[in-house]
Amino acid sequence: MLLSEQEKLMYMVMKAIYDSGIPIEFKGAMVLKACLLEAGFTGEIRHTADIDANWYLNEELSPEQMTMSLQDALTKNGIKMDIKMYRMYGPGRSAGFDFVDQQNGEILFSLDVDINRPTSPSQIYEISGIRFRGVSQNQMMADKISSISSDHVFRRIKDIVDIYYMSQVFSFDRDTLTESLLRSERSLGSFDGFLHHRAELKHAYEKYRFSGEINKPSFEAVYTGVKKYIKDILPIERHRDLER
Repeated sequence: MLLSEQEKLMYMVMKAIYDSGIPIEFKGAMVLKACLLEAGFTGEIRHTADIDANWYLNEELSPEQMTMSLQDALTKNGIKMDIKMYRMYGPGRSAGFDFVDQQNGEILFSLDVDINRPTSPSQIYEISGIRFRGVSQNQMMADKISSISSDHVFRRIKDIVDIYYMSQVFSFDRDTLTESLLRSERSLGSFDGFLHHRAELKHAYEKYRFSGEINKPSFEAVYTGVKKYIKDILPIERHRDLER
């Protein structure tokens, strides 16, 4: 599995934050990549240009305090980047930080942080000798399936793609999924968009860009693979075609 130079930098930052003791756990594509690698996935997956995380605060912190905590973590690990907050967290709004090259002022990538979300099961991942804490595979799966079951599915093409990747190395367990959904206070929608608006979904998929040299699988391969993988939770009358 190839890592872009940008992703290598992002993993170094994730390790520095983990080593610093800041109560942050990571999620998103960077964790997925490490999870798939540990599970033996040998293909290439989509690249990402940002880091996603949950930050658990015991008390409200100012923008300056949050920025300084992250900056100290980088400085102690010899990472020559400056951190700038571009969005303060609030009700229904995550905090956003840019990581800036100290030499030329270029924004290298960003960190999107949800504050005090319901606690998720997490585990330690290791990739290329770099360790960090991220949400568990079961929780990632639950979050992504919940996402594509809703009417937001057309804006969450990346979640369909990620489930397709995960289906190749992880077995599906309905009871485990239900437990993970309850723990994270999430639920399943009707899957109406996923099941009944295939043409619109294909159009959204074709517009979704894979960066770098990563091969983009066909829509039919991804859609059929995901539909078959999650058939046990689809409305019964909706997936009879899978049994023919």
